[in-house]
This record gives sequence, C-alpha cells and structure tokens, in this order.
Amino acid sequence: MTGDLPAVMVFAAGLGTRMAPLTRTMPKPMVPVAGRPLIDHALALCDGFARRVVNLHHMGDQLARHLAGRDVLLSWETDGLRDTGGGLRQALPLLRAETVATLNTDAVWTGANPFQALRTAWAPDRMDALLLVIPASRAQGHGGAGDFARAANGSLRRGGHLVFTGAQIIKTALLDGIEGDAFSLNLAWNIAASRHRLFGVEHSGGWCDVGHPAAIPLAEELLSAPHV
Repeated sequence: MTGDLPAVMVFAAGLGTRMAPLTRTMPKPMVPVAGRPLIDHALALCDGFARRVVNLHHMGDQLARHLAGRDVLLSWETDGLRDTGGGLRQALPLLRAETVATLNTDAVWTGANPFQALRTAWAPDRMDALLLVIPASRAQGHGGAGDFARAANGSLRRGGHLVFTGAQIIKTALLDGIEGDAFSLNLAWNIAASRHRLFGVEHSGGWCDVGHPAAIPLAEELLSAPHV
C-alpha cells in the first residue's frame, strides 16, 4: 500500500491540554478509546511503513514503556515542544526520506486505511503536500468550522467546509528555510499553497476528533457501529 513511501511520523508529543483532566496522569496518546490507547489505534494504520517514528515529550516515559519492543523509532523532544513542523524536522534523521507521511494520534477512523487514499492520489510532480480531509458535517467530535476549500483539481485554499483529519503526505523540503526550532506545519502548507502545490483528498469513511474527553464516547460509538 505504501509503495515508495517508506516512512511515517506519528505525532505524540503534545501536552493534551484539551483532554484534561485525563492528561494530568497520562499523555494524550495513552488515553484509552474502545479498550485501546489512542497511540495503538494510530500505529495500527501504519503497519505498511518500513520506518515508523513517534515523537515524545509530555510524560514521554509512559509512552516509551508502552512502545518498548515494537518496531518504532522514538524522537525525544526533551528540551521543549517543537510543534508539528519542528517535530517533523527534528525527526528527519530517523525518517531518512524526502517524502513522508504524518499522522496525528487524537483521532479514530473507520473505512479504508487513510494512507490508501493518500497513496493513490499522490502526484509528486504537481504536489508538495497532500492532506486527507473530511467535510465538517461528517467530522464527529470536531466543534469548529472547516479548515480548507478544495478546487475541482483537488488543490486546497484556506477557508471552507473541509476539516484536516491529521493524515497527510508531505515533502520535507517544505521545511527548509522556516526559522526556529518550534513551528507548525501550517507554515509549510502556506508555502505549498503559495506555489499552488497544496492538495487534498477526501476520506470516505468515518472519522472522530478525540481531542477532548466528551469525544471519547462519540469515538467509541463510531468504532462499534456496523460499517459496510
């Protein structure tokens, strides 16, 4: 499925402030949903990658113990959080690839593996980043508006009804020249969009944002429902 896409970055270093009080005693990726920690739900989607990298910071020792013995590389952010862009750049020596997939841990999915749609739609000759999106009307647990609108050719612009699901393919060269150790991947997306090389593809299955405690029962209902 992943073909010439060898590496995936799984973001697990955040403080999880929206998930309090649960995150006072555990990192957010260890919060259980349907009997499994969120990190396990995420890693189950990444089985096809040769290299899987997880970044750690908040209560990272708990995550490290949980992941011990698995085929997972750890990127420690011990000197401070680096956000998604800075975290990805720090992990590049472990990822060892010019194009990588990334995945957030605070969501659950039903339907096809998200990387299947991304891999099928990926066209590196005209794309620098390809985001998996879902209409806000189908984004369970997500209280905000959409993030992007998509043109007929699949290119994305800011504003609109599409929500970023947390899965993407991105060329790491987009990080070149962005200043600072800590920065959001939004800056890289802005660069890609300015070059008309930011694209999106829609997830056809179910998706739930598990960023706050009230979303946990929604996620568990989604996972337990029968799916065609």
